[in-house]
Amino acid sequence: MKPRRKFNKAKSSLKAPEHPPKKTNADELIRLNKYVANAGVCSRREADTLISDGEIKVNGKVVTELGTKVKLNDKVVYKGKVLNPEKLVYVLLNKPKNHITTTDDPEERKTVMQLVANACEERIYPVGRLDRNTTGLLILTNDGELADKLAHPSNNVKKLYQVDIDKPITDEDFLKIQDGLKLEDGVAEVDEIGLVNETRTSLGLQIHIGRNRIVRRIFEHLGYTVERLDRVMYAGLTKKDLPRGHWRYLTPQEVQQLKR
Repeated sequence: MKPRRKFNKAKSSLKAPEHPPKKTNADELIRLNKYVANAGVCSRREADTLISDGEIKVNGKVVTELGTKVKLNDKVVYKGKVLNPEKLVYVLLNKPKNHITTTDDPEERKTVMQLVANACEERIYPVGRLDRNTTGLLILTNDGELADKLAHPSNNVKKLYQVDIDKPITDEDFLKIQDGLKLEDGVAEVDEIGLVNETRTSLGLQIHIGRNRIVRRIFEHLGYTVERLDRVMYAGLTKKDLPRGHWRYLTPQEVQQLKR
């Protein structure tokens, strides 16, 4: 079985919203359906149905009147769960090198949080990790439910990397990676692998596993040095129109696709 010659990067026509999320004040009155929608439960229209059906409690009392307004610091409960009134924010970052994926660093190194400092008032955090020298796509959000979904291995979230190595890969090693290498913590399953250039030093690798440094370890196991590692696609999202070091808000359509 011969390796494929080319590996095409995923393309996308998705565009960022023109305006950032609006900032809110804790004492501001907002419609209950908006509060519920901001908490990520459902759309505003669906929230109206929940309210009419008596599914929503505000400060311990069932509220069924449409158009009811509440404060952000009111206690709103749905199915026994206290909703977070903070507007949900979804940011896609094209991470550059020399930035670590953490919300804080005691050694005062550059972090991805510094790159998105002006994105919103809400406190967002990275979904998963990219090591310091790995570049590419990273999602930051305050939607804990979505973050857990994307990070959980059972959901098989697809990630596409471009890997540049120090010497041409052999057919034998190519097929070993394609078949799944056995590493110290188990088999490294690869969904797809392909050559990006004729010199066989740049490859595309699509995986869904999320073990620590898994892509680098695959090539290091076979005696290659990874000189450049770039995540070019994550969960269907691509770097189209997103330069290195820049970020954008996800569109509502992209968010819904991630949640599905």
